[in-house]
Amino acid sequence: MGAAPSASVSCAIGDPPAPASRVPLGRWLAVIGISLAAWFGAFQVLAPFASWVVRGLPGITAGSHPAAALEFFFFEVPKVLLLLVLIVFVMGVIRSFFSPETTRRLLTGRGEHGGTVLAALLGIVTPFCSCSAVPMFIGFMSAGVPLGVTFAFLVSAPMVNEVALVLLFGLFGWKVAGIYLVTGLAVAMATGWVIGRLHLEGWVQPWVAEVAAAGPGASARLSWPNRFDLGLEALRDIVGRTWPYVVVGVGAGAAIHGWVPADSLAPLMGRSAWWSVPVAVLIGVPMYSNAAGMIPVVQALLAKGAALGTALAFMMAVVGLSFPEWVILRRVLTIKLIAVFAGIVAVGIMIVGYLFNWLF
Repeated sequence: MGAAPSASVSCAIGDPPAPASRVPLGRWLAVIGISLAAWFGAFQVLAPFASWVVRGLPGITAGSHPAAALEFFFFEVPKVLLLLVLIVFVMGVIRSFFSPETTRRLLTGRGEHGGTVLAALLGIVTPFCSCSAVPMFIGFMSAGVPLGVTFAFLVSAPMVNEVALVLLFGLFGWKVAGIYLVTGLAVAMATGWVIGRLHLEGWVQPWVAEVAAAGPGASARLSWPNRFDLGLEALRDIVGRTWPYVVVGVGAGAAIHGWVPADSLAPLMGRSAWWSVPVAVLIGVPMYSNAAGMIPVVQALLAKGAALGTALAFMMAVVGLSFPEWVILRRVLTIKLIAVFAGIVAVGIMIVGYLFNWLF
């Protein structure tokens, strides 16, 4: 596979200045301004758009399983693609300022351990579901961020967010919310640290490594139009490679989301059996949702007799180990690395489940 398109503009210190962009700065700024306005406008109407599309489909009854699955699909696919477009373009522009090594140093700050902590904490304030976090993963990798640090973010972003914490606090009190925050971050950090120690960079798909290696060195000699050119080239390259996996992954999640009833899960999640926690994790893997969306399900399961730790392990598995996420990650990771990632996170989630069952 050839070098990534962004390699076409190189301007490391000592290199000749980059060729002038064919698009003047004023036009670039106008295009970016209009595009951002359109992006935010589109993001605001995703939910009514999905409802409108489903209502117009013949033979679909409101409130039915097919309606729920289709509405989920028509909401999540454009949402993830919009996030992918914005994040990849921004990361492409940022990469014009810093080489991968510089970016790595800036993120890690006090070393890889500090970077893992920072990445996990950053995940709290990004209200993305697991599939939406994948664009950020690609952006981090293309900027040269260490694999372990990137995985710490990938686990933390869907599993722990401020909305979920507020809902947990309101429903179960500060102790449950606080322990969930600490244990969720612990799982994310442990995953990042273990994967970082295993040095599995060779298990990332080769094209991702090429994107990471092809970025320009840190230099003030690039003009802003050149930087925007690099962002656009990254957008064409990465989004062009990834969008089919987004559609397939969200489609799988939508099908499961529409047809798996919460009522069928509660009998398996009681406190009496030791195997309830691993079974809950296994059941959660094929599903797809975000943490905030799963909390009402957890509340319903608890009302039907499920143990708190088992129900929370189920929620964490849905948002942190979703099969649709693996489908999308398959574009950037080998199956071996996905298996290692899933195994580490699953063990961490089960520990959290047993801890909650023991404490509560």
